[in-house]
Amino acid sequence: MPKRFVVAASEFPDLPRFPAGAELAEALTVASQQLHETLTPHSALRTAVRLAVHLMPGAEHAGISVIERGNKLRALAWTDEVVRSAESRYTGREQHGLWDQLWNSPVAQITDSEADDGWDVLAALGLRSALSLRLRADRRRLTVLTAYARKPGAFDEEATRVGRLFSAHVSIALDSATVREQLTEAMHTRDLIGQATGILMERQGIDASAAFESLVRASQRENVKLRDLARRIVGAHNTP
Repeated sequence: MPKRFVVAASEFPDLPRFPAGAELAEALTVASQQLHETLTPHSALRTAVRLAVHLMPGAEHAGISVIERGNKLRALAWTDEVVRSAESRYTGREQHGLWDQLWNSPVAQITDSEADDGWDVLAALGLRSALSLRLRADRRRLTVLTAYARKPGAFDEEATRVGRLFSAHVSIALDSATVREQLTEAMHTRDLIGQATGILMERQGIDASAAFESLVRASQRENVKLRDLARRIVGAHNTP
C-alpha cells in the first residue's frame, strides 16, 4: 500500500499566491521546478498538495487520492486532517460522486456541499466547495488532485484553468519520479542478484551462468520472487 502523507500548507516565498496573468507562467515554472526536484513519487505528492493550496485561486486545503474501480478510494497525501477525514469517509455510494465523474471527465466540481444532496460529509466538515482534477487514469484506477474551500462557489473558471495547468505539471513530475524510482529499484535488484550469484559461485564452485540458473530454479521451486530470494541469500551471507 502506498505511504500516506500529511503536510502543512506552508507558504512558498518564491511563488506569488493565486497568480494571474504574466505571474501565472512564472509561478507554474517555479512550481514545476519544485516538483521535478522531488526524488520519489511520495515526495512529489507531498509537494503537489502544498503547491495546490498556494497556486489555485480559492483553495484552502488539498489532497491526492487513488480511486479504484468499484469506487474504493485511498488517500495518498493531504494538507491537513480535514482533508484526510473527508476522503476517508467516502463510500462510493454518494448520490453525486465527485470523484466518480472523473472516469469520464478531467474535471469535476462541487459548488456547495450544503445544497448538493449526497455531500453531507463535506458539509459537516465545513468544506463547501471542491474542485477535482484527474492526474492519471487507466482502466482500473484514477489518481486525483482535489482542492477544497470553506465557502461555496470558491472555484471559478480561472481556478479551473490554473488547476488544469498545474495538474498537467504534477502528472509529468509524478511520472518522472515513478520512472526514477523504478530505475533505482531495478539497479538495486540487479546488484542483489549479482551478489547472490557470486555467493552461489563461491559456495558451489560453479560459474556465473550455472549460479544464476540455480537461483532461478530455487525461485520457481519456492514460489519466491527472484529479487526477494537474492536478498535473503545476501542477508544470510552477511549475517555473522
